[in-house]
Amino acid sequence: MSIRGIRGAIVAPDNSAPAILEATRNLLSAIRQANPSLHPEDIASIFFTMTEDLDATYPALAARQLGWVETPLLCAREIPVPDGMPRCIRVLLHWNTDLPQNAIQHAYLGEAARLRPDLTPLTA
Repeated sequence: MSIRGIRGAIVAPDNSAPAILEATRNLLSAIRQANPSLHPEDIASIFFTMTEDLDATYPALAARQLGWVETPLLCAREIPVPDGMPRCIRVLLHWNTDLPQNAIQHAYLGEAARLRPDLTPLTA
């Protein structure tokens, strides 16, 4: 079995715990919907980053709220690149799966779709 990475990003509407948690839950839910065979017990770990303007809570808490209590989680600050996208939450899930890399579906939602237009369907 291989470990595959699933990437995603979303922009929180403001720097509040409710906004960060809701945005992160929406992002994780979109990743699960896009990858129907993804089950929490098959996730090796999840790495979250947030831009400097977000610090009201940890995005990993949203994964815990979704019931992912045994998954190793880590949060970090995104590199502050000039003119970078503000209020951005990014995620990298490490998934134990037999699927080939080209079968993995990533999720860049809302404004964050501009980060990876090559991975964003036209309906995003």
